[in-house]
Amino acid sequence: MAMVGSEIERLIRQAFRMLMSSSSIWRAMGTIFAARIASEAFKGKSRIQQHQMVYSALQGQMGGALHALALETSVPK
Repeated sequence: MAMVGSEIERLIRQAFRMLMSSSSIWRAMGTIFAARIASEAFKGKSRIQQHQMVYSALQGQMGGALHALALETSVPK
C-alpha cells in the first residue's frame, strides 16, 4: 500500500523530535514525494549523510510503499 504525506511526515518528525525546525512534504505524483526538511541534527553532516538520516527515519519504506522521495535538507539559520 502506498504511503501518504502525513505518514511520511510523522515518521520524520518522530525520528528528529525536537531537532527539526520545519518540514514540508508534498506528493509529486503517485508514490513519488518531495520533502523540504530543516533540522539541527544535520549540522556538520554532508548532504549525503543528511539524506541517509531521512531515509533511515522512514524505516525501510523507501523502494516499497514509498517509490521515490526528492529531498531538500538544511540546517536552520
